Amino acid sequence: MRRNCFLLGAAVLALVVVGCNSPAPQETAKNERPGPAVAQSTAAPAKPQLDEHGHDHSVARVPAFQVDELSLKTLGPTLAPEKFVGKTREAYKAVKAIPRTIAQLPCYCECDVGFGHKSLYSCYEDDHAAHCAVCVDEVLLAYRLEKEEKLTPEQIRERIIAQYSAAH
Repeated sequence: MRRNCFLLGAAVLALVVVGCNSPAPQETAKNERPGPAVAQSTAAPAKPQLDEHGHDHSVARVPAFQVDELSLKTLGPTLAPEKFVGKTREAYKAVKAIPRTIAQLPCYCECDVGFGHKSLYSCYEDDHAAHCAVCVDEVLLAYRLEKEEKLTPEQIRERIIAQYSAAH
């Protein structure tokens, strides 16, 4: 009985030693210089860097915005600024003052993905912007850039993209 246990133990030990000395599958793949298809299949995909809202910011993406003339002429109504207070009220007022400019801007809360919004303007057609500091801050920045710095919607969009894509 002791001899069987000793032989069994020796066999297990031999398997462990042989297994430890064998190259790992990934090392074999490296040494054999596989083609691109094999190399891609052995590499683990990069995990996206998700923020607290679950958004992946590892790749710079510009959210949706509107520029075609028909959609700019047929913008829906926004909520009345009087329904809100503080910065939110100011933002809803700004959208009423420069709606076509706001529609030409992307919203960096990425509501185009989550809610199907077409632009920053869409955030103000309901109370979405009332609950989102990104929406409010973007509109107030756009309003200031248009009124004080006399920038065009295209120039404002470039500034918004530069500022907000760098923050993500």
